[in-house]
Amino acid sequence: MKPNTQQLSDLTIQVRRDILRMVHAVNSGHPGGSLGCTEFLVSLYQNIMDRKEGFDMDGIGEDLFFLSNGHISPVFYSVLARSGYFPVSELATFRLLNSRLQGHPTTHEGLPGVRIASGSLGQGLSVGIGAAQAKKLNGDNHIVYTLHGDGELQEGQNWEAIMYASAKKVDNLISTIDLNGKQIDGTTDEVLAMGSIRAKFEAFDWDVIDIKEGNNIDAILAGMADAKSRTGKGKPVCILLHTEMGNGVDFMMHTHAWHGKAPNNDQLANALAQNISTLADY
Repeated sequence: MKPNTQQLSDLTIQVRRDILRMVHAVNSGHPGGSLGCTEFLVSLYQNIMDRKEGFDMDGIGEDLFFLSNGHISPVFYSVLARSGYFPVSELATFRLLNSRLQGHPTTHEGLPGVRIASGSLGQGLSVGIGAAQAKKLNGDNHIVYTLHGDGELQEGQNWEAIMYASAKKVDNLISTIDLNGKQIDGTTDEVLAMGSIRAKFEAFDWDVIDIKEGNNIDAILAGMADAKSRTGKGKPVCILLHTEMGNGVDFMMHTHAWHGKAPNNDQLANALAQNISTLADY
C-alpha cells in the first residue's frame, strides 16, 4: 500500500535531517535546493511513480526519473536510500573519496537509482526525452519524469529540447521545474530574468500546470495526479512547482545564501531541532 500523507510527512522530515547531516559532515554540498524539493521527491518515489523492485538501467515496465539539477544530490541520495535502492547507512559516505555518493550523481560507480550523470546543467531534459521516445518504441506505456531548477532554464540546450518534445509529441513526459526564484548568485530575476516561464512553455506547445504550494504534500499529490491524467494526449507536460529554497529550516529560507553552503555545528543543531527525528538517523 502507498504511504498516507502523515507517513510521507514523517519521511520528509527524516530526509531533511539526512540532507543537513550529510552536507555538514563534509562541509560541502547544496542544502538549499535539496530542502526545497524534499516533499516533491519523497512523494514522487513513495507514492506517484510506478516502480519495480530492484534496479536495472533499462527501466522497462516502470516509470523513470531523471534528475537534471544534479547539485541537489543530497535529497536524491536520501530518497533513493530510504526507498530501498541502497543501504541508508551509505549516506554517511557522501562526498568522500571513493564513495558512490559523489557531489553530483554519476553512473560509473553503479549506484542503484542513478540513471545519468548530472552536474552540467541543462542536459537532463534531452536525456528524459530520449528515454520517453524509447518507451514509445518499445510499446511501454510508462511515464518519464524529470526535475530541473528554474535557474537551469537559463541554459540554452533546454530550449532545443523543449521545442523538440512538443514537435515530436513526446506525451509520456512530465517535466517539473523547481520554481524557487533563486540560484547561487542571487534571485533568478537578478541574474537573468526569464519573464513568464509558463508563457514560454505554452509558446513551445507544452501543457503547463502550476503547483502553487510546492512544499505541501497534498498539493503535490493532487497536482501530479492532474499531470498524469494529461499524458498521452499529444503534448509533453510541464509542472511549475513553486517551492521555498531551504524549506523546513527557518534561517535557510527566503534567501539564496544556502544554495551551496554547509551549516556549522551550531547551525546544524538549530536546524535538526526544527526537524525532530521521525524514523532513524543513519
